[in-house]
Amino acid sequence: MKACEMDDAAAVADERRPALVYPFEATPEIGAGQAVEVAPGVLWLRMPLGFSLKFINVWALQDGAGWTVVDTGIQTRETADAWRAAFAGALQGRPVTRVICTHMHPDHVGMAGWIVRKFSARLWMTRLEYITCRMLAADTGREAPEDGVRFYRAAGWSEDALETYKARFGGFGKGLYPLPDSYRRLNDGEEINIGGRTWRVVVGCGHSPEHACLYCPELKLLISGDQVLPKISSNVSLFPTEPDADPLTDWLRSLAKVKAETPDDVLVLPAHNDPFRGLHARLDHLIRGHEKSLLRLEKLLGQSPRRAVDVFGALFARPIGPDLLGMATGESLAHLNCLLGRGRATRETDADGVVWWRLAA
Repeated sequence: MKACEMDDAAAVADERRPALVYPFEATPEIGAGQAVEVAPGVLWLRMPLGFSLKFINVWALQDGAGWTVVDTGIQTRETADAWRAAFAGALQGRPVTRVICTHMHPDHVGMAGWIVRKFSARLWMTRLEYITCRMLAADTGREAPEDGVRFYRAAGWSEDALETYKARFGGFGKGLYPLPDSYRRLNDGEEINIGGRTWRVVVGCGHSPEHACLYCPELKLLISGDQVLPKISSNVSLFPTEPDADPLTDWLRSLAKVKAETPDDVLVLPAHNDPFRGLHARLDHLIRGHEKSLLRLEKLLGQSPRRAVDVFGALFARPIGPDLLGMATGESLAHLNCLLGRGRATRETDADGVVWWRLAA
């Protein structure tokens, strides 16, 4: 399943969100085939989502006689109908020449296979996003692996929660139209010509393996996907497939990298919420927020040993129920592994396979 984003208000925050500028009063109606032109030849559309995030922003870039589409929405009948309305409406019946997906979460790549087959176009993604997506889709319908059960038992999950995990495992591919069997690889720093303008690939990690943003110096635009969102914080989680990873350190480095490689005067085109100005202030706020969460987590570990499920209060303001347990556990473990990598925490496994975390001496 897609890693969720949470409202900034849901995270424990010690400072106010920076004052960003939202230049557009009008927004495209969700799924209606309408578009708002945010820059010459750049259209903003919204596709419906069926969960807490009501829509995803997708972008159509004029590309000769057709369009380059960036991100696609999740695979549902409603999204397909929305795209048909867009093809006949805002996109004026002109073909899609290529599909670029920022990363492999189903709300971004779900309809990519359908669109590229419809127009005999090429899918463009970074290598790790494409391969990881194919790998997770291959798990569809498979029984939950014992490695995953051990992973969540170690985090402190109850037997009921583990049974729910087993029952729900293998659902990733349900949000995807089958990916094409070939693709065009995007590389960090690569420059792409789209409609006579240069767009540079800026890669980040942490929220997903090799997330691609697109920066156009001429138009002063950054299509940021989930790498930078104005009002919600992208989920950064640890997963059973790589239990010793440190995605939060990757994420913090990526936020700094985006700031170093992208000027502050861009208009940011995010996957969720509205286009905004104030990129560097938002990046700084996200970095500070995670660092303060790590300090709260250190303080909690200094009181007594904790399991991953015992530290939610240091990271989230909202209660964590069964619907958010997986996301909260993954995010908590990402923070704990970050402290481990910094030498600020230690861990040990008890006789029942449960991991207990302590503040390093």
